[in-house]
Amino acid sequence: MPLRPMKLPPTGWMLAGMLAVYVFAGLFGHDPWKIEDVIHLSIARDFLDFGHAQGLSSAGRPFLAAPLYYWSAALTEFVFGGILPRHDALRLASGLWTALALIALYYAGREWYGKESAAAAPILLIGSFGLIVRVHEAQPMLTLLAAESLMLLALALLPRKGHASRLALAAALLLAALGAGVSGLLPLLALALLPLCMRYAPDAAILRHLGAGILLGAAMAAAAGAPLHYIAPEWLGAWLIQERQALAGDWRYGGDLLEYAALLPWFSWPLWPLAGWTLWKTRRIWQSGSDLRQNVHLLLPLSAFFLLLFLLPVCLAARESAALLLLPPLALLATPGALTLRRGAANAFDWFSGMVFCVFALLLWVGWSAMVFGYPARLAQRAAELSPGFVGRFNPWLFLLAAAVTLWWLRILLQLPRSPWRCLVRWSAGLITLWLLAVSLWLPWIDYGKSYRQLAASLAAQLPEERSECIAEWRLGAAQRASFIYFERLVFLPLQTAGKQCRWLLVQDNPRAGVAPPEQGWREVWEGRRPGDRKERFRLYRRATEEGAATQRGGAPQNPRAETI
Repeated sequence: MPLRPMKLPPTGWMLAGMLAVYVFAGLFGHDPWKIEDVIHLSIARDFLDFGHAQGLSSAGRPFLAAPLYYWSAALTEFVFGGILPRHDALRLASGLWTALALIALYYAGREWYGKESAAAAPILLIGSFGLIVRVHEAQPMLTLLAAESLMLLALALLPRKGHASRLALAAALLLAALGAGVSGLLPLLALALLPLCMRYAPDAAILRHLGAGILLGAAMAAAAGAPLHYIAPEWLGAWLIQERQALAGDWRYGGDLLEYAALLPWFSWPLWPLAGWTLWKTRRIWQSGSDLRQNVHLLLPLSAFFLLLFLLPVCLAARESAALLLLPPLALLATPGALTLRRGAANAFDWFSGMVFCVFALLLWVGWSAMVFGYPARLAQRAAELSPGFVGRFNPWLFLLAAAVTLWWLRILLQLPRSPWRCLVRWSAGLITLWLLAVSLWLPWIDYGKSYRQLAASLAAQLPEERSECIAEWRLGAAQRASFIYFERLVFLPLQTAGKQCRWLLVQDNPRAGVAPPEQGWREVWEGRRPGDRKERFRLYRRATEEGAATQRGGAPQNPRAETI
């Protein structure tokens, strides 16, 4: 039976399926990974295990942050925990927040550019380089991304659908307050005030709708956060104090602004060239000073982008997760440009997309062959050097998934009809293809190198089976601490506060600059690191005085031999 020809623009189930594959592929099937993924998963799990009586905690220590993402992760684990592994069920919250952001962006584009062009904004967003990794990990910033997309939707609805705009604005402020605290709420409040500066609707109507939306959002945030005052008052008070101190603290405004500017060229590719083409194509509108009511679909996303760019260094430190907030207004601004490219530019972009993603897809298949079958031999040897001890195994289910994705990509290459949409859809589809090939063919290799599961098991084997004994830590990173408690329930006390009560000490250092224990009386009994990691080393010590006393009594010191994995 011949395949039905593909139609552009993508609508209905085709569009929904494309976005859903992007959102949920890569959320499942792997361990918690280093840094933010494992930290936020451990916080969500602590919330499930111990409740909110003590507020949020990480590795047994209070964690002062906005709670909404962790509440949502607990909800997804409660619903899907019996079907999925626990960390996969918790991480599903990221997919739901990303889906909400894409839906809101779709309807904002529909309001500004019409039904035929509505799909361009979410397709452009999923085609940006900076989004793809962050939306597939446990990432609380995704709640603020969804809130921002709802705020843009509220601004788009304001002239024609005031009541719907109020609700979207209130929901955006609620999500921002509970999802990112004051530091996330302030940029969205600034976005909400943009219509007052532009006067693209009657002043009385603007004030009425914006005022009602802000009041409703404040009331909803207060109602949602009020139980914290009774359940965890100490934690709530400490969090609010931290929020106030963060805004009043020392700013690195110039440095953070430069970091955001340096991040944008690759992080927001290909949004910024297409947004630039939009501005160039409409340059006569800006020169003539046409009525803003006719061009708000250009002015509002542009103003929102620059407002966020200059506000983020004040509210949020420069990092990739915060830079996600710059992508939705860029995607909306790039929509007219992406659909009105000149034929030569569209064909060049189309050819570039096809060639680049075909080459990288082929490289992923060749790399998988080297890991599983040992051919090409030189590449297999290099993979073994990067991940010592890894043994590639043929997984028929992952192979079939990768094969189906490759066939889908070939169909995209061969059967997309000529259309202004073709280069846009081909780019985003190519990025989805590479991501799916990576998380199917390469996932065991990536998981082997990024997970702390084996290292945590090796460390736990050196310790008494009873977890009641005190373990001090020195120079241990937050991600490493969260990993050890997540996989083996190992709880550590800072060496400065542990005093002499702990018999065990775990030290993290760089092998090239070895660090001795900060005091005498410790004997090394174990050393370990992740496979192929040359920057992290972990060493376990036991108090030498206790070992000497055990030997005098006729016993043998526990774990007398260091062991490296």
